[in-house]
Amino acid sequence: MIDKNPTKGKLLIAEPSILNDKEFNRSVIYLTEHNKEGCIGFILNKPTEFVLNDLIPEIECDFVVYNGGPVEQENLYFIHKIPELIPDSIQIDDEFYWGGDFDILTKLLHNKAINATDIRFFLGYSGWSINQLNEELKESTWVIVKNKYPNMLNIKSDDIWKNQLMAFGGEYQIWANAPKNPALN
Repeated sequence: MIDKNPTKGKLLIAEPSILNDKEFNRSVIYLTEHNKEGCIGFILNKPTEFVLNDLIPEIECDFVVYNGGPVEQENLYFIHKIPELIPDSIQIDDEFYWGGDFDILTKLLHNKAINATDIRFFLGYSGWSINQLNEELKESTWVIVKNKYPNMLNIKSDDIWKNQLMAFGGEYQIWANAPKNPALN
């Protein structure tokens, strides 16, 4: 269940100990790149108040846009499971892909040829230098797990972090049921 290697395709689960970190508190991050220079991933469970059409008015699409992380939040990114429709996609694992030809994606969205369960959009990303992530792992900031979700793009945002902690068992189960702001309890 718990892994030690932060390779692409795996999930980083925020430890309950980072309650004061506004950006990453209760985050589940899908790693899309891991190499000798560092890691890149996207927060799966932090929807913004925006839909795609709010950010790009010429695309009539109401898919929710998620906060991918604190890096380059002015840029839009996407992960998907339809590489046969979106050329130039970068394979992450057996199921999911990152990016691709945005002009073709725009046409597909305009023609309503893509379902919300096939793609997820993000503002910004989460990124670490290789040493930075290793230090955070030593400090018990994250737990690494294999992605066991057959379609993580269809998971309810509120459930994923809690469900991961419940699966870990022990003291994690207490944190899984704690209020988002324990000071308000």
